[in-house]
Amino acid sequence: MLKKLLCATVLGAGAMNGSLVFAADDARAAIHITANIPNQQFHVQPRDPEFGKDEVMQYDPITDRLRNLRHTYDVKNTEGSVHAYIEGGPAWLSSGSAKINLNVSFNNKFLHGFPQEVVDDATSTPGTQVEMVIGADRYLDGNPPGLYTGNFTVIFDAVPRVAL
Repeated sequence: MLKKLLCATVLGAGAMNGSLVFAADDARAAIHITANIPNQQFHVQPRDPEFGKDEVMQYDPITDRLRNLRHTYDVKNTEGSVHAYIEGGPAWLSSGSAKINLNVSFNNKFLHGFPQEVVDDATSTPGTQVEMVIGADRYLDGNPPGLYTGNFTVIFDAVPRVAL
């Protein structure tokens, strides 16, 4: 048993010793890095990257309404204004048997199914913060109780500056 242990120790030391000899060599790799920082920028991003994934409109039994959702967006377009619209038209919540229409505003402008300016050129060029508000368009009186869900997409367009 002792001979086997001694033999394994000698072989292990020899193997490590050989590894150390090979580790004395060096390897080189050329790395080429390019970074492009554009002089024009366009972005419309929610402050919280998780916004819109699982939002809940709370029911207020005193007012018989759903509470509004509010969120701040960072907006910038160095080449012009920003237009927005709801893809496919108006947004709503549905229970399968009943529907609640939603009002979606961005920078105090109600969004519809057609593009409209929501941030002008002078405001979007240096960048700004804008609030999106999503709310039910009426009292819920008459709507049957249930789980209401909805999905909609807001499209933001970078509209180039028009030189006169």
